[in-house]
Amino acid sequence: MIRQPEPKPEVLAHCSKIIAGLRALLPETGVIADTLRLKPYETDGLSAYRQPPMAVALPETTEQLAAVLRFLHREGVRVIPRGAGTSLSGGALPLADGVVVGMMRMNRILEINYADRFAVVQAGVTNLGITAAMQEDGFFYAPDPSSQLACMIGGNVAMNSGGAHCLKYGVTANNLLGLKIVTIEGEIIDIGGAHLDGGGYDWLGLLTGSEGQLAMTAEVTVRILRAAEGQRAMLAAFRSNEIAGACVDRIIGSGIIPVALEFMDRPAIHACEAFAHAGYPLDAEAMLIIEVEGSVAEQDELLTRIRAICDEFDPISCRVSQSAEESAAIWKGRKGAFGAVGRISPDYLCMDGTIPTSRLPEVLARIQAMSDDCGLKVANIFHAGDGNLHPLIMFDANDPTSFQKAEKFGADILCLCVEVGGCLTGEHGVGVEKRDLMDRQFNPTELDQQRAIKSAFDPDWLLNPSKVFPLVPA
Repeated sequence: MIRQPEPKPEVLAHCSKIIAGLRALLPETGVIADTLRLKPYETDGLSAYRQPPMAVALPETTEQLAAVLRFLHREGVRVIPRGAGTSLSGGALPLADGVVVGMMRMNRILEINYADRFAVVQAGVTNLGITAAMQEDGFFYAPDPSSQLACMIGGNVAMNSGGAHCLKYGVTANNLLGLKIVTIEGEIIDIGGAHLDGGGYDWLGLLTGSEGQLAMTAEVTVRILRAAEGQRAMLAAFRSNEIAGACVDRIIGSGIIPVALEFMDRPAIHACEAFAHAGYPLDAEAMLIIEVEGSVAEQDELLTRIRAICDEFDPISCRVSQSAEESAAIWKGRKGAFGAVGRISPDYLCMDGTIPTSRLPEVLARIQAMSDDCGLKVANIFHAGDGNLHPLIMFDANDPTSFQKAEKFGADILCLCVEVGGCLTGEHGVGVEKRDLMDRQFNPTELDQQRAIKSAFDPDWLLNPSKVFPLVPA
């Protein structure tokens, strides 16, 4: 179990003063301090860990956010930025002496510019909400995390989120043009804007994926794209994880870049089929969901080439969707996969390591061997095209031994990812989940350099402390 640092007594003693100060800065409903209403904020998507915060502040404008951060900095209070709380790494886990600053009320779309292909939105706009605002005009925002119905663009920036379609369109970092950030001192700074590649240092690259360690995002300028003429998905079923993994490597190695290339193993197939009734092949050990887009002729050509590659691996079946409804059903199963697995296991940990696609067959075999050794089942659901693994380790949180085994199993998977040339996280972030594994990927000099950057933005380490970096013993 991850232990949070003990609350600072001097801050707890001034709790009433801090709450009163926040109430002077925000509308009446913008501060939450009573025990019952704090319950929803005590955890995020990594729900095995819980800690109620001192209070929650809910600003509605950039100016209110700046005022809140300025006040909390002056009082020396630690700040936990929070979007929708969908983080799977404990990135929004509170501290008892900290204030959660939530972005859910900063949820306005400020500008959509089709001529120059950008939109400006507040940090609390949901990922899917961006596309919903422009889809009738034939445009969309490309990154699509599985939690896109709920997750917010500010959190996507903090974790550099991806999604099924990131194989073709890239992750959040590849679809950003600018940020309006607020420092811990309450300064408002514009980074980039409605144009490509601003001059000077790449501050946008530095801030994206920084997990709330450097500043809070108030507004985001995103790149928007015109929707393709059409798209189709296909299912390819195989006799083993290793064969499916080899097929993935072959597709990518051929130079074909599908819009999406997703992997599901037998436990995931069965769980998702019971949930979505999408016609998934229940006799398969592994299945790929492959989507292409373009004109009908382009779709036909790409699917023919991909089908030929799949045939090299003696598939159990290959099926191309024949309608938009059928494609939607295929994706309903994949998008609902995490919830579907929750129906067959009381709890699970979702890992997030990334590997070179050429090592996929080997890594899948070793994950299965680890599963057999520790006695915990694992369902593999992930973005196979870019090597971003999401093994779901099933356990019982009410059984401490089961939980400990699951944590060790997860750590072993992440260390394996680093061993084969990958990294600890693809899109979920480090948070508290992976912080004590950071020295497996980075040497002391590299970690010190990262800490120096953190200190330059946040000298007192008030922003999202106790995350990302291994805790230094007192």
